[in-house]
Amino acid sequence: MSKIKKPSRSKLVKKLDTVFSQYIRLKDSVDGIGTCITCGKQDNIKNLQAGHFQSRRFYSTRWDKRNVKIQCVGCNVFRYGEQHLFSLYLGNKLSKNLLEESRKIVKFTNVELEEMIQKYSQRLKKFT
Repeated sequence: MSKIKKPSRSKLVKKLDTVFSQYIRLKDSVDGIGTCITCGKQDNIKNLQAGHFQSRRFYSTRWDKRNVKIQCVGCNVFRYGEQHLFSLYLGNKLSKNLLEESRKIVKFTNVELEEMIQKYSQRLKKFT
């Protein structure tokens, strides 16, 4: 009997990041074309990114749909997420809520990460 090796925590986080990013870009696009929420650039979602208002280092908001929107590489990477423009897009109340939420310490279990992977994988199927 061989034992099935469970994926490491880092592999689960990476897989969830991938599935969640695909979901955000598909959800907020039309016919595979997305619009950067900070500069308005339109492009194929394969060339766009899932930009975070509050940094991905905050696990409490890392996979929160309200915190993640489509951004072009220029805004998300080279202009560090254009957080001020991002906050204008979100609105004052939501920006404050996400800031407060991001400061909460959260430790997801591997089971919870696997459940989120399943949830967003199921949601992705709706777009295919």
